[in-house]
Amino acid sequence: MSVETSSIAANIEVVRERIRRAAGRAGRKPEEITLVAVAKTFPAESIRLAHAAGVRHFGENRVQEWEQKQPLVADLDAAWHLVGHLQSNKVSKAVRLFHAIDSLDSLPLAQKLDREVAGLGAPGGVGAQHHSTRHGGLGTRSVAGAATRLPVLIEVRLAPEETKSGVAEAGLPGLAEAVFALPHVDLRGLMCLPPYFDDSKQARPYFRRLRELRDALALRLGRALPELSMGMSHDFEVAIEEGATQIRLGTAIFGSRAQK
Repeated sequence: MSVETSSIAANIEVVRERIRRAAGRAGRKPEEITLVAVAKTFPAESIRLAHAAGVRHFGENRVQEWEQKQPLVADLDAAWHLVGHLQSNKVSKAVRLFHAIDSLDSLPLAQKLDREVAGLGAPGGVGAQHHSTRHGGLGTRSVAGAATRLPVLIEVRLAPEETKSGVAEAGLPGLAEAVFALPHVDLRGLMCLPPYFDDSKQARPYFRRLRELRDALALRLGRALPELSMGMSHDFEVAIEEGATQIRLGTAIFGSRAQK
């Protein structure tokens, strides 16, 4: 990697200060924002160093990569988020490897998640090991054998980019209502990945729009949707100013990823 792992703690302190300042500008408390360290392509040792520096939420983009790393950090008290696109054939593994799916984008995927979570009854598997643990922003997953609900966020595609996953705005209300009705999936809010801009302020309308969509959905469903996962290393301060409750940072914590 292009950054020495010894600098991870220093990077996290800088990030936390930037979070404090952005929250202050928005009249918010820093404690309202959950830092999700996205460890895609980084080794388990980097996760350990970030955990030692106080990070408790980690994101991974690929089920297969996390499946390889998870045994190396299984002893850590942390919450593991899937933040990348989830393929249907990886659902069974995902519900056992992650505490939360932050990239739900279709009803068939939600239904399959619901069925898989319903089938979690026997001890074993990463998910079952953590069901009784409370992590900020995720609520509590019940002990295996009891009524277990998997926290999910719906990913919304706010720009017509073919390479991006997510449900289109027009399909969001119907998907949210259907997900809300599933007994083993807990809809917590929305996630987005806006286009990349050299000037991070240009992402503001996308973050603002996601907040507006979340607020409208909460009214429609008659329940709170507390989570807004938006903002990455280059634009998280703007996202916080627009109401982000989760920010997904990789480069700002771990450094630049190695190029293939």
